[in-house]
Order: sequence, then structure tokens, then C-alpha cells
Amino acid sequence: MRPTRPTSLRCLAAVTALVALSAPVTTATGAAGEGGHRRPCVSSPPPEAGPARDVLRIAEQAKAEMDLKSVILRVTVDGRELVTAALGESMTGVPAEPAMHFRNGNIAISYLGTALLRLVDEGRAGLDDPVGRWLPDLPDHLGDRITLRMLADSTSGLVDYVTSPGFGDTVYADPFRAWTAEELVAVSTGRPLWYDPGTNWSYSHANFVLLGAALEKITGTRLDVLLQQKIMGPLGLDETRNSFTPDIPTPVLHAFTSDRGTYEESTFWNPSWTTAPGAVQTTDICDLARSAVGIGSGELLSPSGRRELLNPGTVGLGRPTSVCPETVCLANTEATHYGMGLLVLNDWVVQHPLFFGYSAAQAYLPCEHLAIAVSTTTGPGAPGGHSAQLLSQRIAAALTPDHPIPDFG
Repeated sequence: MRPTRPTSLRCLAAVTALVALSAPVTTATGAAGEGGHRRPCVSSPPPEAGPARDVLRIAEQAKAEMDLKSVILRVTVDGRELVTAALGESMTGVPAEPAMHFRNGNIAISYLGTALLRLVDEGRAGLDDPVGRWLPDLPDHLGDRITLRMLADSTSGLVDYVTSPGFGDTVYADPFRAWTAEELVAVSTGRPLWYDPGTNWSYSHANFVLLGAALEKITGTRLDVLLQQKIMGPLGLDETRNSFTPDIPTPVLHAFTSDRGTYEESTFWNPSWTTAPGAVQTTDICDLARSAVGIGSGELLSPSGRRELLNPGTVGLGRPTSVCPETVCLANTEATHYGMGLLVLNDWVVQHPLFFGYSAAQAYLPCEHLAIAVSTTTGPGAPGGHSAQLLSQRIAAALTPDHPIPDFG
């Protein structure tokens, strides 16, 4: 029997006073009184005091402390804007702006999980269907034993191709290389499983490349079109889109990295290896904040779908074995565990991509209707690490001290 999790999250009143200080939210589907026409994604008026000023001060301090080239953020409370701001530069002499587009990385993985659960709600697939039903070319020992659930909640046992020996060196040697899904999956399926499918937990990018392919087979629809139909369209994410090339729509938030030993521009390095073709996306900060609410609240799902979203059976899994170290097979607890393509960290529903100079985070606290969206780019002296996630943790600690965002693992 799979472990269960209470369907209602803890709710200690911490931010209700913020609502009176906030302004109507600007969403991708429009704003009140505008007839459904979208407002531009722009900075809110500079706050002089109160929680909005606290958020901005935290961002300013983090930018200086972590040598960030840019910080773009948006916080909403109960569907109302608390603050939207952009600090620093996109490029030298070009100020960062909220409307600039950046790569959203594994935010799209949360869309894959929600899209799968929508198909389950519609009766078009079952979470425990073997993936071989949809992807018959997989070896039988994988296709017959790995289910759609195991792909979405990362319990398949597939080795992560990203951490496989030599993969990172190959990417760094030619960061403009276009990878195919077949090349990526072959790295993982060509190695022994970390563990029997469904018996442990470990993150693998291969899970989501395969899940994307399975969703296409289930629906007969190309993945980018399917995600538009099931996720971006219903949530009004008009600035979130897939690209089959490294292109980013204008205006562009440029990124720079020292990953190869020299501080260099990485804006158009090829992200084709990061997830399933059709789910390699860009977005802006207003869409990211709306995404935090839409995905974190499970608004597109049935009650049973929302329960699966937050705990598809991962609580209690994650333990090291003789072949899977504790840094890979991470413990999933009631407080911190993996859901369907996202993280549940205490009461927060979170996802936080990191890609060659880009860092982002979306976090949603359902019991307070609080959404935090952050995007950062690094300066030449940045110490590394996940700056956007760290900044979202600091903002959460300031606004909801009783609801911190812990690390996972």
C-alpha cells in the first residue's frame, strides 16, 4: 500500500495582513476591468515600507552578496500583486526588466506531471499503466516494469544521464550541440537500474524525456501543442512557450556563466538535453508567478488528482543501497518529498530550475495563497549554487516565518 499524506496543509495565519497592502494581480489572462486584455509585465511602484519593501530589500542584499547580474521577482498574495521588480542588468548597459524572457527549465516538468494527471482525470490513461504500452520500443525489462507514475514521480530506477560519467564534459565541450531524445534515453537505459522500479527514489532526467514521449503517444498530439492545450492555455501563460532551437523570444534576459573557467555568455547554449522535446521552454516573471499558483494549487485537477500531485507514493521512499548512494537515493519524508514533477517542501509546492547561468524558482503556499517567483543571472564573482531558490527561501522566511522553505535532501 502506498503511504498517504493529509490532503489539507498546515495553515498558521501569517500573511493575511499583506492582502490589504497589495494591488490587483496582473495575470497572463488579463486583469480586472480590462476586458481580458493582458497588461504588460512591469515593475510595481517602488515600495516605501511594509512587506513589499522587505522583499525588495532582501533582493537587493542578495544581489550584492551573491554577485548576481540580475534579479527579477514577483510576489502575489491571494491573487493580488505584492511586488514586481527587476534589479541589475541583462547585458552591460541594458537594464533587466520584468518582461524579459528566460529559460524555465524543470518548471516544465511540473507541467508534464499535471498534464498526465489531467489525462488520468479524463480516463485516457492510468498512473499504473506500464510505459511499454505506449513506448513499445523500450526493452521489456523496462517497458513492462516501469509505469507512468514511476516516470512522473521519479521512482523508475533509471540512471540519470546528466550525472553519468562523461556526459557533463561532453556538454561543456560543445554547449551548442542539439541532443535527440533517443541519444539521451540511451545513456540511461544502457546502464543497470539503480533499484527495482517503484522501490526507491532518485531523480533522473530520463524519466521526463520518456514521459513526454508517452504523453504524445497517449494523445496523438505533439508535446508542445499538448502542453499548450492542457497547461499554458488554461492558466493563461501567454509568454511561456517551447522552442525546438536555442532561440529565446524578445525581450531576452541574457545569461553568463563561469562554468567553463571563463566568464562568458551562455544565453543561447542549447538546452535540448534538459528535458523532453516540446517541453524546453522560456517564460517571463509574470507567467512564472501565475504558474506557481496554477500548478501549486492543482487548480486544473480533480481532488484525487491534486492528492496524487502532492504525494503519488514517494513519502517513505529514498534510502541508500550498495549501488545507490544517499546523495542520489534521497530520503522522501512527509516534510520534504517529490510529487508529480515537483517538490513538496513543508507546506510549499516548489520547482527550481538551474541552467548555465540561469536560476529560477517558483513556490506556492496553498494555505495562504502566497506565490513567489524569482529569476536570477550570475555575475563573474558569483559563488555558484541555486541563487533563485535561496532568494525565494529568504523571502518566504520574511513573509511567513512559520512556513519556511527547507532544502530537499
